[in-house]
Amino acid sequence: MATIDDVARRAGVSTATVSRALRGLPNVAEATREHVRRVAAELNFAASRSASSLASGRTNTVAIVVPHVTRWFFGKVISGAEEVLRTAGYDVLLYSICDARARERFFAKLPLRGRADAVLVLALPVTAEEVGLLEGLGVPVGLVGHRARGLISVGIDDEAGARLAAQHLVNLGHKRIGLITGDDDPLRFTTPRTRRTAFREVLRANGLPSGPELEAEGGFTFAGGERAMTELLSRPSPPTAVFAISDEMAVGAMKSLRRHALEPGRAVSVVGFDDHEMAEVLDLTTVAQPVAEQGSTAASLLLRQVSGHRPDRPERIVLPVRLIVRGTTAPPSS
Repeated sequence: MATIDDVARRAGVSTATVSRALRGLPNVAEATREHVRRVAAELNFAASRSASSLASGRTNTVAIVVPHVTRWFFGKVISGAEEVLRTAGYDVLLYSICDARARERFFAKLPLRGRADAVLVLALPVTAEEVGLLEGLGVPVGLVGHRARGLISVGIDDEAGARLAAQHLVNLGHKRIGLITGDDDPLRFTTPRTRRTAFREVLRANGLPSGPELEAEGGFTFAGGERAMTELLSRPSPPTAVFAISDEMAVGAMKSLRRHALEPGRAVSVVGFDDHEMAEVLDLTTVAQPVAEQGSTAASLLLRQVSGHRPDRPERIVLPVRLIVRGTTAPPSS
């Protein structure tokens, strides 16, 4: 059975060059790379992933730490990151943190130590202590949907997105605008609070009421959005328009409206946030964010650091959001 030494001798190059050429790494001339591949094919040689990892000190793996792995947003971010990593020859190692206990256990043990060349943390607002633990791994660390001193971060302007939604409903003439939020999570996500604060600021700036009497908790799920909309409809003075801070909750709100014989966009306007695949199908007005692109951008930044590019300052990328107006918003009915 051919070895890497056999390939190196036949090709007239070093074993290190053979390893780099067959793994698609840089610093190998394209002609040399093709020559090594032809020789390897002639000798029926297949590079051992574990052997090359031992030789290079790398695992060719990136760990992704994700809360609520089954939710649409996180799945899309992982998909975007995985495409970039797979193209570069890296595997993905997923760690799911679904509650406070799992989070505590993860940071106490850090089971990814020695198993990954970089770490990507999705939407989890890491504390200063947790940042220190991650940095202690000695590999590049990136964040999506959150930022922390010293770490790569990729995200969107959540405040701008919430303002777009609120101002759109104000411009249509709505005077009582409700909010379906997602604050009730033990992992302490910052996104719900950021979007709620920006939303309230727009209402106050336009002299409109805001606060708990016009808000309900939806838990970032379809069912939660439906419950929240039903709760808002039961209030003494229900809203004529609602901003749900995720499309999944917005779709649940639309279901509740129809159960009450109220047509979204006619009786009550609804705006979501994400531009979920179902948003266009359901004609949902929404704030679109580039979800998969956040994962692919973060993965690309991490791979640059793995390959030795270390900028003076941690890179912070903020991707744009935009309002897509569809059929679920209109001026208030008489």
